[in-house]
Formats: sequence, C-alpha cells, structure tokens
Amino acid sequence: MLLEFKAKNYKTFKDELVFSMLAAPKQKGLDYSVIKRKIGSKKINVLSAAVVYGPNASGKTNIIGAMDTFKNIVLRGHIRNTNDKSFPNVAAYNLELIPNSIANVNEPSLFSMKFYCDEMLIEYVLEADLGRFLEKEYKRRIVYEELKIDSKTMFLRSDRIIKIDDPAVDEVMKKVGDDNFADIVFDNLMSDELFLINGYKSIVNAKIVSIITKWLENKFVVIYRSDKIESYRSLDEHTYIDLMLSKAANIFGASNLIGFAKGENEAKSKICTIIEKDDLGNNIAIPINVIESYGTVRFANMFPIVASVISKGGVLIVDEFDASIHPMALMSIINIFHDNEINVNGAQLIFNTHNPIFLNSNIFRRDEIKFVERDEETGYSTHYSLSDFGTSGENGVRKSEDYMKNYFISRYGAIRDIDFTDVFEEIIKECKGVEEWQE
Repeated sequence: MLLEFKAKNYKTFKDELVFSMLAAPKQKGLDYSVIKRKIGSKKINVLSAAVVYGPNASGKTNIIGAMDTFKNIVLRGHIRNTNDKSFPNVAAYNLELIPNSIANVNEPSLFSMKFYCDEMLIEYVLEADLGRFLEKEYKRRIVYEELKIDSKTMFLRSDRIIKIDDPAVDEVMKKVGDDNFADIVFDNLMSDELFLINGYKSIVNAKIVSIITKWLENKFVVIYRSDKIESYRSLDEHTYIDLMLSKAANIFGASNLIGFAKGENEAKSKICTIIEKDDLGNNIAIPINVIESYGTVRFANMFPIVASVISKGGVLIVDEFDASIHPMALMSIINIFHDNEINVNGAQLIFNTHNPIFLNSNIFRRDEIKFVERDEETGYSTHYSLSDFGTSGENGVRKSEDYMKNYFISRYGAIRDIDFTDVFEEIIKECKGVEEWQE
C-alpha cells in the first residue's frame, strides 16, 4: 500500500509536493476506513482513500502525472525518452516536459515513493538532472538514488559515489575496496541509467528489485486519462460473458449482458454487449457503445480494474474518476474501499474531482480530503489536506462543519471565482459592430 509520494520540479510543482496516505494524528470519526498495519514494532494507520479538489489548471492532474511518470521511469530503468507513445501522459516518455516551464535556473527533478509490500517498508528516492523545460538534447544524468528497506539504507548512489549495505557484496567490496568497487559499477553504468534496475538487481539483490517492479506494474494502477480506459481480457474463444461484470453493470443500470469479444485478426478483446444465442446457437457481440450510454460504457471499462485492485490489495489512482458516472455508483465504490470487512487486502483509491458531493464528513475524513492550489503570480502549485487546518483557532476545521459550504466561500482555498460576463459582453459588442458595418 502507498504511504507517501513526493515530487519536486515536476511541471507546476516547482517546490516539493508531499502526498501522504498516512492518517493524520488526532483524527476522529470514520475509523473503520483506516488500514491498520504493524511494521516491525511500530503501528501505522494508512488511509484507504483520498479525494483531490482544486480549480482547473491548478495541478491536480500533475500529481497523478508525476506518479505515472515515476512508475514508468523505474520500470524501464533509465531517464531517456522512449519511442512508446501509447501513454496518455506525454511526460512519461518525453521527459523534457517534466521540469517546471517557467523556472529561470536548471534544477533537478525529484521523485520519492514509500510503500508497504510483502511485509517490507520500501522507500526509493530518485533525483535526476533533466535540463530545463523542452531541452530535449540535454545530457541527462541521475543525481541521486537511494533504496531503503525497513528504514535501513540498502544502497546510495550519488555522482561517482556508491554505498551498498548488503551482505551479498561484502566479500567483493573487501577484496576490491570501496573506491575500486564504485569505479567498476560506474564503468558499467551509464549516467542516465538507474542503478536500482541496472546494477543492484544484477549484482546484489534481484529479489527485492523484483518485488518493487512487480508492485509498481501490477498493484500501482495509475489512470492518467479515465476516458481512455479500455478493459480487455485474454480469450480462448471469440466471445466471453462476464457474469460478475454483467451483474455490476445491471445494478448500475445496463439492461444486457456484458462481456468480451475479439475478431479473428485481433490481438486484444474488447468489451461488448452480449446478446445470447442467435438461431445457430452463437452469442452475438455488439460494441458496447452502440447500445449503452457513455456513462455505462465508462463504468463497464472501469469496474474490472476496481475489482482487480480490491482483490489484489493494490492502489488505484484515477484522474476524474467520477466523470459521467452517477454519484450513487461512485459512493458505493468508495464505501467498498472504506469497508474493512470487504477491503481485507488494504486496497486504496485516490482520485481528483470537481464534484463537491464528497466534501462531507460522513463520507471522507479530513485527512482524506486534499486540495491543490496554483499561485496566480508565480504559477506554482501547492498541495495540502483539510486536516492541515487543525481543529482549533480561527482557521480550524471541525468534523461538524459543512465542508461543501465552506469550500464554496473559499474557506479552504483551492477555488477560483469564475465569471464570463465581461467576455460575453465583448462578444455581443463585436457582433453588433459587425452587423452595423454590414448594414
């Protein structure tokens, strides 16, 4: 499960972003929604969900983009651009888009993730010099790398310095010496390659690296564009009726069976409406968008991912999770993540939204409600939680307060007053001028 993610000099987040899924101290209410774990002798409380608010262009999506970019960099093991253009998040493969676009000086970009997996507390820090915004030909280099397991540093890489604290290499380092060992490592490691993937994995501890990469690949699910989701499954047959998905879709409002189908020359199946048995006894698959509404299509593609995350105990991070889906359906899914009798594997849901319905103390704890605000003068984004306001004093936020009302009167920030009146007055004035000229 995700405990904390940090990023610095990623797009609008020029200063350090700290996105924490650790429960804030002294929070009361909705205790059933907290995941309790014991790491060594220490007990921790982890949030099972978080919702992120902020105006358009404030930087909400950049939080999700930073997580997605970090994941992709680690899995491919370097900070070079890739030719795989299939990602909706362009910064994940064109890394010159990562640095803040209005910064005057060249500063490294930093990513850090702390998560709990296989009964280990894993923390990995990566700092990279990517040049300035749009500087595509810049000679990129890793500035700093560190891996900690249960708070113990396993390796630290900085410029031409490499420190490893692992019994697997003790004898080798004794024979060649620390300095010679560092020379051997860097002679075989390019400056834009991650030591985690291209060194530590092969010469020290492949098992730990495998745990990290498998968690990122299979349990850390980042959906940068929710409207681009297309669920599929491997099929031995041309059509497959998914009874669980059909049941969920019927509860949602669909009136037909839902399943998957693929043509003879297609590598992947597509989600479809299944009409049972024609005159020849075959199932008929029809593209789901032909019969069902856009909201139903989105739900049908999203539900298998939600089900997989719940069953595996993964982390689901979605940009505008609630778009085109009825709030009652979303409320039910959120309640599943909050229900520790169903969510037994500690799955987590993180999403951003503009829907104020979730600003409710009966749905989300104060530490689960996050905000992003962008300074109009500097253009830099900042992130904070409702729990950061505390409970006492003039700016304190109590559980009994109306969160939605307070948000709309700008008690918490992260909201912008929008009035298009002047623009439309100009449009009408210009239209009148044109009409008079034509007459």
